[in-house]
Amino acid sequence: MKDYLVRGLVNSKNCRVFACQTTNLLEKARQEHDLWPTASAALGRMMSATLMMAAMNKNNEKMTVTINGGGPIGTMMAVTRGDGHIKGFVGDPHVHYTYNDTGHLAVGVAVGTQGTLQVIRDMGLKEPFCGTVPLQTGEIGDDFSYYFMASEQTPSVVSVGVLVDETNEILSSGGFIIQLLPEATEEDISYIEEKIKDFPALSSLIHEGKTPEEILKMLFEDVEITDRQDLFFTCDCSREKMINALSTIGKQELQSMIDEDHGCEITCQFCNTKYQFSEEELQNLINRL
Repeated sequence: MKDYLVRGLVNSKNCRVFACQTTNLLEKARQEHDLWPTASAALGRMMSATLMMAAMNKNNEKMTVTINGGGPIGTMMAVTRGDGHIKGFVGDPHVHYTYNDTGHLAVGVAVGTQGTLQVIRDMGLKEPFCGTVPLQTGEIGDDFSYYFMASEQTPSVVSVGVLVDETNEILSSGGFIIQLLPEATEEDISYIEEKIKDFPALSSLIHEGKTPEEILKMLFEDVEITDRQDLFFTCDCSREKMINALSTIGKQELQSMIDEDHGCEITCQFCNTKYQFSEEELQNLINRL
């Protein structure tokens, strides 16, 4: 089943909902970055939440989410334009921790809690909107819930999950978000709290073959699906963009690359594609500058 995302409304409970499956795109990211299981779980949860957050706005704004909690995984980043395409990376792909009592992947340990979750929305205006909140648990879902409440004043339930095979292959990945509308009553809130309390593990439901629509129907029988969007892990890097990046470091640094290394190699953080530049190309760039 290919990856996709759905949006919906639950008029009877005064909330809007989002759900996604991201198994294939996370598997592609795992292969490109050589992610170990806990790193896969952290990046998968982050990308699922980022894709659903981007789907809340229909103007294809560029959204960049950065998490750094001071843990061994380092800085995590995901970038999307709300068009279903996402790219992302983690600082150290080779981290793997599990909780002793449950055996579950210890994402919170890998990410840490001594840091922030930052969301930058670039809507094409002079200044992008930037919201930053302190991390709560490092488990990603809780941190996005806190972001929605603290930065956007929107009470939200964020559930994201990843299941990894013993061979490191991604078995399932996805998530759902429930956001209360201003008209929500105490009864609506109580209903959602009860539903969430004993809800099955999301990664297990996806692994069993449940679709995003079916998962939402398990939560709200009368959910109305309003939109659907295919999802992909893709990088938009190019040789031209790398040249533009090189042009920002200055003539002196470029000359050092010529003198010391007789050229340079740049690796894209998001997809690990390598770009080689010869002495002649660097000299031409210096001349242009």
